[in-house]
Order: sequence, then C-alpha cells, then structure tokens
Amino acid sequence: MKSKFHSGEIDVQTRAGVRNTAERVSRVISSTLPPNVQYFLEIQSMVVLGSLDNKKRVHLSVLTGSPGFMQVLDERTIRIKAIAFDGISLIDNLKKRNETGMLAIDLAHRYRLKVKGEAHLKDRAIYVTTKRAYAQCPKYIQARESSSISSKIQSKQIMTHLENLTNDLQMFIDSADTFFIATYHEDSGIDVSHRGGNPGFIKVLNKNKIVFPDYSGNSMFNTLGNISVNPGTSLLFIDFHNRSTIQLAGQANIIWDDDRINEFAGAERLVEFEICGVLYTQNAVPLKWKFQEYSPFNPG
Repeated sequence: MKSKFHSGEIDVQTRAGVRNTAERVSRVISSTLPPNVQYFLEIQSMVVLGSLDNKKRVHLSVLTGSPGFMQVLDERTIRIKAIAFDGISLIDNLKKRNETGMLAIDLAHRYRLKVKGEAHLKDRAIYVTTKRAYAQCPKYIQARESSSISSKIQSKQIMTHLENLTNDLQMFIDSADTFFIATYHEDSGIDVSHRGGNPGFIKVLNKNKIVFPDYSGNSMFNTLGNISVNPGTSLLFIDFHNRSTIQLAGQANIIWDDDRINEFAGAERLVEFEICGVLYTQNAVPLKWKFQEYSPFNPG
C-alpha cells in the first residue's frame, strides 16, 4: 500500500526510529469530515490558516468569529466567514494560489483538528475543500477560555513591518507558551501545526534567531518532514491578553546534536529559526483568553 508520507517525512521518521509507528498512526487521516468533527468546527471561534504567496512562501493568519462562522456544508467543504480577514496577504494569496492548510483548535478543551486542502474566495467567505484531515492529541495545549467577541476591535488594527525582533517582542517570545507553525511541501501542501510548552521553552538567541524544542508527538513528523526538504517556514504568536499577534517569516533548520538538545528539558530534537521578516499587529483579534492551566504533558 502506498505511503501517505513524502520523502522528507519518511527520512525524519526513519532517523527518529518511528517509521512503523508513523504508518500505523497515519490510518487516522481521512479526506472527509465525520459528524463529530463537523460539529466541533461549527462551535469554534478561531482558526489558523496557512497560504502561499506568488513565490511559494508560506504565510500564517488567524481568523475569528462567533461560533458558527465556520460552517460545514458537506463532508468535504467548510465555509469560513470571519468578522474580518487577518491582513491583506491572506486574501491576495488565496486569489493567486488555492493551496491552504488550517488548524482549528479549542484551547479550553484541548482539542485540535488539522486540515489540508484547497481554498476559494466567494461572497466574502473562504471555502475550503478538504484533501486530508485528522484530529490530534491534546498534548502541550495550555487551557484557555475565550471571552466574547467585540466587532469594533478589528477596525483598529495597527500593522508594523519589521526586519527583526524588537526588545519587547524578544521578551514576549521568550516567555510564550504557545505558537503556531506553517510549513510547505510540493506534494503534501501546507501544514499548520500547534506548538506549546511551559514559558521559556522557546529561546531567543538574538534579534534574528530563535530555537525551540520538538517534543514527543504523533510520530508523523509533518512539520519537520517539510522543513527537511523546504526550510521556508512561518510562525504565529498570539498575545492572548492584549489581542496582538506576531507573525515571523524565515528559514528553519532541524538540530540533531545531543549536546544542544540536552539543554532543553524533554526535547527530542530542536528547530532553529532564522527570522527574515516580522509583522506585528496590534488589536489583531477581537478575542481575549483567560488562562486556566498549563498542559500536564509539558516537560518540566
């Protein structure tokens, strides 16, 4: 039977010693959305989407809305009608290239769904046709409860483009416990994933470089498999209290050196990320989240 993985994923799985496990776990991947997943999507208030620009560079955006802003029209079609699109780049990208990846995540209940597919714009909504979809485990998700949405906040967005991280942004990332990562491969498309850990699990090395651990996961290595072939990567940080976002574009590299890995509790590998550009957006999302507790899976 043909593998569901491309060569980069297979190489990382093999080096990590989980090749057989990955093939077994891949049975959860489906092209359709079962009824329980359809219900999950329709009660969410946030989704993270990946898109490609005309140079095939991957971008990350967050979209929000009242529950019901995502509607499942059939077992392979999702309509996303957000309060406002997150930045112009998402709209421009989807007009030129229809590849997309998305991650719907319920922080309060620690549930997440990954989708890869195609997207089309129509009637101020995004229509996503699924090619691959599967739910993921609750590991490393910090529990947060979202507040109600204010429709006034989106019009006050202030977007600042930077070449590197300011001191304030470095401090925020150094203390972050959650971020999202998008990668791309020609065969499998855009992958959007979640990463989490206790504050300090990400290390800011300088204004242009950060490093973070790769913990034990589902063994499929979608993210690292993509990076091994195509280092172009995008990161998204959300300030859950102040509603701002930090979007980072850059090049990622997998670190297998034991001495460096041992500096991070629980790490099995590291990812070093060289920053090429920063987009800092104030009032990016109309939601606030109240912190509840850290994931019991976070390494100490």
